[in-house]
Amino acid sequence: MALKGLDIFKLSPKKNCKECGCPTCMAFSMKVAQGAVDIAACPYFAPEALAKLSAATEPPMKTIKVGAGDAELSLGGETVLFRHEKTFVSRTRYAMSLCTCMDDETVAQKLEDIKKVDYERIGERMFVEMVYVNYSADGKQDYVELVKKAAETGRILILDCKDAEIAKAALEVCKDGKPILNGADASNYEAMNAVATAAGVVLGVGGADLSEIHDTVEKLEGLGNKNLVIDVTGADVKETFKNAVQIRKAAIKDGDRTFGYPSIVNLHKIAAGDLHKQAALLSLFTMKYGSVIVAEHIGYAEALPLYGLRQNLFTDPQKPMKVEPGVYPLNGADENSVCLTTVDFALTYFLVSGELERSGVPVNLIINDAGGLSVLTSWAAGKFSSSSIAKFFQEQDIEGKIKSRKLIIPGKVAVLKGELEAKMPGWEIIIAPNEAVQLVKFMKDFA
Repeated sequence: MALKGLDIFKLSPKKNCKECGCPTCMAFSMKVAQGAVDIAACPYFAPEALAKLSAATEPPMKTIKVGAGDAELSLGGETVLFRHEKTFVSRTRYAMSLCTCMDDETVAQKLEDIKKVDYERIGERMFVEMVYVNYSADGKQDYVELVKKAAETGRILILDCKDAEIAKAALEVCKDGKPILNGADASNYEAMNAVATAAGVVLGVGGADLSEIHDTVEKLEGLGNKNLVIDVTGADVKETFKNAVQIRKAAIKDGDRTFGYPSIVNLHKIAAGDLHKQAALLSLFTMKYGSVIVAEHIGYAEALPLYGLRQNLFTDPQKPMKVEPGVYPLNGADENSVCLTTVDFALTYFLVSGELERSGVPVNLIINDAGGLSVLTSWAAGKFSSSSIAKFFQEQDIEGKIKSRKLIIPGKVAVLKGELEAKMPGWEIIIAPNEAVQLVKFMKDFA
């Protein structure tokens, strides 16, 4: 059960030293209770009190690390059911499935398809982060060899195998990449736990129903393993959705830490062969609590809307999406290159910079501090005005850094031209098109 501010205050050192950034220990305690500050920010808590409070204030869902090195990802760690309550922490990850039941040609094609979706949107790499490798007893492929091929993609692996001996052999060739071993249930959890623990990897737990899953997780925790994920996939879409929602709700709202683990949803099991249905379910379970979602195929047609949805869902609503204000030389721009200014809203920056780079024309992109708002919104709020632009140029010493005196401003705020010329004498103010997509032709004609 979550502690109240007064409970935390009773265990605090009561020094009012302000080293934590709060004026009093009571204020600090209230912020810790709200989740706004980490208890570790106070260096004076007694070790016993800190241990007690850390356990009581940790998120209801554990954060599980998978992958190794630069490929490491975090799953779980959520504290709310809905984004607007605070924010979601760990974004949904996507996996494409392989199976020993596939022939060599299909496997080769799948491995190539996994690499195809890889692009950048608003500073974030969008790609298929995981490969799900399923073991079938009557398969055409050797499981260990298939795992080797999947590991060569450089993606995090999920090994779906209920046979402990085969799982052990497969982990020998990929355990350094810290995959997930998915396959523990009521019938084999002890053997699978031993394999996963020995390899130091996350163990996936499933079951016939929620009651069986709960009991199996409890038994695994009793064995000392809390490095787990829960496979919520049921017999059909309805059961899978029910499992995903009820497990997350039990953990977040009811405080049932036995269900406080990230989840896996396997669309191959509930919509096999129906790629259109899987595309819809990818969106559904991105919104409703799938930490990892496995699909048969994710191409650009599925990825573009899906990753856009994920990016919107997993941005922090309490923080504006903005980039650092400053001067960004593009296409080899130097001090003699023309200047173009716009706001620090992330989507505006990446759209404008992308089109400017496509034009090939050297340009100094000057990003103003507009509070992370779009052009028209910031102009209406007075954060992107002739006064703010002139002030920003002065504070950043733009005239000392750049010799060019040509400044291009967004077409939607063309009204600022006269005011800017009055407040920035010596500068020629040029009006850009209204839309970023028109910048390529505009810049080429301008050059």
